[in-house]
Amino acid sequence: MSILERIKSPSDLRGLSVDEMNVLSTEIRGFLVDRVTRTGGHLGPNLGVVELTLALHRVFDSPKDPILWDTGHQSYVHKIVTGRADQFATLRQEGGLSGYPSRDESVHDVIENSHASTALSYADGMAKAFEINGENDRHVVAVVGDGALTGGMTWEAINNIADGSGRSVVIVVNDNERSYSPTIGGMAHHLATLRTTKGYEKFLDWGKSVLERTPVVGAPMYEALHGMKKGIKDFVAPQGMFEDLGLKYIGPVDGHDINDLEFALQRARDFGGPVIVHVITEKGRGYAPAVQDEAEKFHAVGVVDPETGLPLTTAKRNWTSVFSDHLVEIGDQRSDVVAITAAMLGPTGLEAFSKAYPKRTFDVGIAEQHAVTSAVGMAHAGLHPIVAVYATFLNRAIDQVIMDCAMHKGGVTFVLDRSGITGDDGASHNGMWDMSLLRVVPSLELAAPRDEVRLREALDRAITISDRPTVVRFPKGALPEPIPTVRSIDAGDIIHDVENPDVIIVAIGSMAGPALEAALALNAEGISTAVIDPVWALPVNDQLLRFLSDAPLVVTVEDGLRAGGIGEGITAGLKYISSRAEVINLGVPKKFLPHATRVNLMRQLGLDAVGITTKVRDRVRAGVL
Repeated sequence: MSILERIKSPSDLRGLSVDEMNVLSTEIRGFLVDRVTRTGGHLGPNLGVVELTLALHRVFDSPKDPILWDTGHQSYVHKIVTGRADQFATLRQEGGLSGYPSRDESVHDVIENSHASTALSYADGMAKAFEINGENDRHVVAVVGDGALTGGMTWEAINNIADGSGRSVVIVVNDNERSYSPTIGGMAHHLATLRTTKGYEKFLDWGKSVLERTPVVGAPMYEALHGMKKGIKDFVAPQGMFEDLGLKYIGPVDGHDINDLEFALQRARDFGGPVIVHVITEKGRGYAPAVQDEAEKFHAVGVVDPETGLPLTTAKRNWTSVFSDHLVEIGDQRSDVVAITAAMLGPTGLEAFSKAYPKRTFDVGIAEQHAVTSAVGMAHAGLHPIVAVYATFLNRAIDQVIMDCAMHKGGVTFVLDRSGITGDDGASHNGMWDMSLLRVVPSLELAAPRDEVRLREALDRAITISDRPTVVRFPKGALPEPIPTVRSIDAGDIIHDVENPDVIIVAIGSMAGPALEAALALNAEGISTAVIDPVWALPVNDQLLRFLSDAPLVVTVEDGLRAGGIGEGITAGLKYISSRAEVINLGVPKKFLPHATRVNLMRQLGLDAVGITTKVRDRVRAGVL
């Protein structure tokens, strides 16, 4: 029996020798490669935190000592050692193991939010609660990536954690910027090596550029970091404490040396106050295809060949690649167009633009709020910024979209990738909130293109608008077949036309395909049905309302929230003009959705062609027409 087969809970780790722990680390890496290459998932980050996760569970007593994973995509090893190894065949599959921590799965999963830079705020709140409740023997551990340190919320939390209290909060900074070859020897030798790596120097450079601008704690923390160059003793001995902050710093620590990790974590645990443990890890460690992937280190993969790391299926041309290509074309024509990303240059399709125009591309880190307001500043100074983010992450900057962009008439274009139902990554990644939230923003215009042609046209129009925000949203995945326009009118594109229709379906964006299929099925059943795609869905325009006003039945279909969505806007508009049209609004219910494929979720929500057809047929049979 392998050592891994004997691990059913964290307590099973504590009787193992260091040699056995090293064997277990190797077994876990083999297990991860075998399982994740079959299901897809975040392989690289988890290969990098094997020893760190094992050390955390040996030093701390989860769930008494909660371990919080910022973002959470690096929690696979945590799931393995907390008794879920036998479920990995179902990873990210419907009804199976989540790709992120899940409170429904285990008491060891305390938070499940996959949005970055939040864990320290959770940790601060838990530590305060433990203190109030007299639970002084409990510790809170927050594991944050070096990227999370670019998020403003992280520093708001540190500002509160470092308040001079004796609350035990251990902040583990997982710095996986690059690999290194540690010197053989004791802990001091490792530290002497690590503090001269580029990863450590980058940490100090980041401190200079960011910390000095951080209120209250920034300048003292940078001075403390800079002071560490004076000697190892300044940060491994008690006098290395960050006295001005109330934070102790330990590190950098070799994140693949069990002895070093446990020594550092034990010191942090026993200190009796907030501590930062800076750990250097190698993303993708132990798996050659990941190590050789210089750009992403196999951050996230689909189903791949475990030996080569190559995809087993040929990727189809997708929405992101079309946006990427067309933005470069726009950049060729317009020198005032610039691109902004929040730490997601590749995933949002900006990499090609950044290579073509590096001085016109800005990665602001995990700081969506800053991205929006900085973009407005650029717009006021004569540029046209493209802010490219996943739809779910724009949620974090809605205040800035309203107050800083719209109120200031900022000519900024927001490109929202992964809008609507994304599926596999679970509740927090579905981009289902944007249209409901953006519908309340004065003057904002939003396009939801149905295919490649409309996407390119929407981008071209968006960059001509300089006095208000524009949004172009599109879903995850492969492009659909082009859906031609039968007839263009002021209200939008009619993509299925009949004379004097009994039913008009208003299809928003990616819902055009299912709506067209439904219309064909309904017409075959004798229910006269037309389909219109408004393309620019916000604001709901008067021409669309007039076009719909004489139809006996109007059906709106969107892949965003039904509550507050485009459909509700159309319903309210029709009532305002005293239309007698009956309206059905189809969309996503106001609840968090389980992880499953987009296809299955859309079917379950009744947003596929069959579901739309059934809803319309049932309403017609109920005597609407």
